[in-house]
Amino acid sequence: MDVTRHGHAAVLVEAAGSRVLLDPGVFSASAFELTGLDAIVVTHQHPDHLDRDRIDALVAANPQARLLAEPETAETLEGWEATGDGVTFAIGALTLTGVGSRHAEIVPALPRVGNVGVLVSAEGEPTFFHPGDTYEYRPEGVDILAFPLSAPWAKVSETVDFVRSVAPRTAFPIHDCTVADVAYGIYWTHVENHGGVPDLQRLGQTDALTSH
Repeated sequence: MDVTRHGHAAVLVEAAGSRVLLDPGVFSASAFELTGLDAIVVTHQHPDHLDRDRIDALVAANPQARLLAEPETAETLEGWEATGDGVTFAIGALTLTGVGSRHAEIVPALPRVGNVGVLVSAEGEPTFFHPGDTYEYRPEGVDILAFPLSAPWAKVSETVDFVRSVAPRTAFPIHDCTVADVAYGIYWTHVENHGGVPDLQRLGQTDALTSH
């Protein structure tokens, strides 16, 4: 399995002969240059996970891609299918499984929008998990975790607890474009020291990892 970051929360997963792009948002650049995608998946409606100004061009460049989005988001996008907690989709030899239903609370006054994370798995491949914007849902059997490093809804102790609870073999940060470079270590060091991940990789915005 090859996993490549494309800015903030956008991640390309390549495994079992298929290519799946997750969360191409406004802080992503190279994600919108991708072709040959077999699926495009959106965990929720916030613009840092879905750039509505550029998504149509990405879809047009990938006419074969299956289009999957959290239900509230799918309702606003023509031709997209709704994901859901426990709902599975076959993308070639890959299985995509929805995880969870709601975005983390930002402040009590704001309604919690829908959020469905995604497990990507295949026989003989590691299992990858992208949670979207929440630490609430913690599936078992995750080998590679993309964990939100910083967000208006998160604090460091919750990040560490989430990573420790999921207990992946490999983990890397997403949702970090709002962290200044000079301050990045404030967040990262706590996960590094207390997250308990054997293979914790500080991937940059366009870095990649390979796992077997």
